[in-house]
Amino acid sequence: MNVHDAFETGCPGTNVLVAGATGGIGSAISRELGRRGAELTLVARRADALDELNVPGRRLAIDLRSAEGCRLAVEKTTADGPIHAVVNAVGVVAFGPVSDLSVDAMEELFLTNTFVPIMLAKAALPHLNPGAVLVNVAGIIAEKNVPGMAAYGASKAAVTAFDQALAREARRSGIRVINARPPHTETGMADRAIEGTAPSIAQGIAPERVAEVICDAIEQGTTDLPSTAF
Repeated sequence: MNVHDAFETGCPGTNVLVAGATGGIGSAISRELGRRGAELTLVARRADALDELNVPGRRLAIDLRSAEGCRLAVEKTTADGPIHAVVNAVGVVAFGPVSDLSVDAMEELFLTNTFVPIMLAKAALPHLNPGAVLVNVAGIIAEKNVPGMAAYGASKAAVTAFDQALAREARRSGIRVINARPPHTETGMADRAIEGTAPSIAQGIAPERVAEVICDAIEQGTTDLPSTAF
């Protein structure tokens, strides 16, 4: 049974891995998937944050910034049967001009925002049957980068480029890849920057809106979610 049919029939066995499940978008997606009847494996780095997440599901405190961490998350998720969907909402942000950006921050941006999606996809693909879905949340900055966020935007644009090619590779196996690029969203991540201070930013959209659009896309066979879809 593919993920579309599973959700359409209200099948309680819809098995979904959510990475970054305690973040602003990740937690909203987890709640929405749970409301729609999915069985969830919720992955985040901090066990205490997972404990505070009011969503039913298996909780895994795993650092996905390694191939072994990604492999373990997938392995634990398959304990409940085939994976219908993998949703990656992991991310960090840094602010400031490139001239002020530290090498440590640059490396962290690409390790978390770019390499985690690639490593998680690589780990998950052998366990995804035809009809399964892989979702990566990139953001509107992947469409148009902005000064003061150049490296962050580049790390997200790299995911979008990766997904474009991965979608063509995975299509041969009947697996769908969705790259989601929501507009600025009120997640609170700007207040948790790994470096720099966020500039004044206009009010963003609600994480619940982003989650609804992404979950609809998973159900309805969508293959891309540009910023205009939100």
